[in-house]
Amino acid sequence: MSSHIYKKIELVGSSPTSIEEAVNNAIEKASESIRNIRWVEILETRCHVENQKLMYWQVTVKIGFTLDDN
Repeated sequence: MSSHIYKKIELVGSSPTSIEEAVNNAIEKASESIRNIRWVEILETRCHVENQKLMYWQVTVKIGFTLDDN
C-alpha cells in the first residue's frame, strides 16, 4: 500500500441560488485543471447584498487532492 500525499488549494465559489451550488461551482472549476480531487472543506460562508437584497452566496473552500505518483 502506497502513502498518499495531499495538496490543498483555497478557492471561493459563488452562486445566486445556494451554498451547495457555490461549492459545486468551485469544485467544477478546479476539476478543469486538477486531477484526483478527494475532499472539500468549507471555511467561510457569506452573502453579497445589493439594495438590501441577497444577490449571491460566496463560499470559501479548501479542496484537497492527491499528487500523482512518479
